Amino acid sequence: RAALDRATVLLSMTKGGKRIDNVWGSGGGQQSVKHLVKEIDMLLKEYLLSGDVLEVERSLQELEVPHFHHELVYEAIVMVLESTGEKTFKMILDLLKSLWRSSVITVDQMKRGYERVYREIPDINLDVPHSYSVLERFVEECFQAGIISKPLRDLCPSR
Repeated sequence: RAALDRATVLLSMTKGGKRIDNVWGSGGGQQSVKHLVKEIDMLLKEYLLSGDVLEVERSLQELEVPHFHHELVYEAIVMVLESTGEKTFKMILDLLKSLWRSSVITVDQMKRGYERVYREIPDINLDVPHSYSVLERFVEECFQAGIISKPLRDLCPSR
């Protein structure tokens, strides 16, 4: 009875849903994909402003969705393809290297992220004309840094 009374109070509060998340939690797989994509996009943008790799690691682990880390890899590479300068290229390379070394992102999740970019590069190229050449260069740098395997590097599409 006490739990039901408490739940009634929490649900009647303004922003009750957010409060309930804090009390009982709705992390991990209970979060919507749309919400997770937005969170990952936001943490990547914050990283590009701050350069704080540890904050990205912490935020990513707080999301409690290791099965969805491929989204971070995908979004990060797309940011590189859409950027115009070397700064984003280098920062994302450093981020992926760090997440790889700390085992926050697994081999499988890294591979899935790259494969998604490979599949979608024809569409990305429509909006970003030089994306194939940037992708080839980025993939080669990732291979040299030990982030991806030779077979994954060799799958990289080229024009």
